[in-house]
Amino acid sequence: MTEEDDFKERMDELGAGFDGDSQGVSERWGSEIEELYAARGIGGRIGFGHAPALLVIDMAVAFNDPSYKVGGDQTSAVEAIAELLPVARRQNVPVFFFTTAYHPDGRDAGTFGKKVPALLELQLGDRGVEIDPRLAPTEDEIVVTKKYASCFFQTNLPSLLVTAGIDTVILTGCSTSGCVRAAAIDGVSHGYRVIVPRECVSDRAEGPHWANLFDINAKYGDVVPLAETIEYMGGLSSDPQSRAVAAATAR
Repeated sequence: MTEEDDFKERMDELGAGFDGDSQGVSERWGSEIEELYAARGIGGRIGFGHAPALLVIDMAVAFNDPSYKVGGDQTSAVEAIAELLPVARRQNVPVFFFTTAYHPDGRDAGTFGKKVPALLELQLGDRGVEIDPRLAPTEDEIVVTKKYASCFFQTNLPSLLVTAGIDTVILTGCSTSGCVRAAAIDGVSHGYRVIVPRECVSDRAEGPHWANLFDINAKYGDVVPLAETIEYMGGLSSDPQSRAVAAATAR
């Protein structure tokens, strides 16, 4: 199989299931886009590395509750992440959770809060910014509070990843078009392999969700099935130190 054929096959896999049928990239965005990207070498697969970390982004109560302005029914993504978490924990893969929260007056939200006033209902100390209990962190897992879309921006995530010898970030959570995309861009910019299990991310609307999955897969990382991620993670050594050594050696 040529690289172009491989690209087309992966793009069609990404497209499958958009509206419950086998509609692929060609049907949704046009065959000319699929052919243009493949012919110009855009969208090559980066693959998994040796030492992953699992990032659970903004799966807080408010984002999973439609009664909040920022919320929606993200049950399918919650269930998919809940399937992935035990595998990560069993293999001693670091898991980092992220939530977004602000002071009541919003003074720490900057222009992000002005652009998206709905964010200001995410207030420090409120139940809405706690991680969804269906995905409750264990006592030794770190929960990072962020202020902006990317979980890399002005948080200690970069130092946590370096300390653990990570070479691959597996992104889950919401929203695909916002904080997941921002993490994908910053992840590849920091030199990490970016993996997005497609069942583990969600958005408020299908259009932005699928358009951004296409874009992430084309430019920043690999969008793959959850089953592939579980298979990869299950085959890892359960020793984080040996994984970090393998990652360092491969660089």
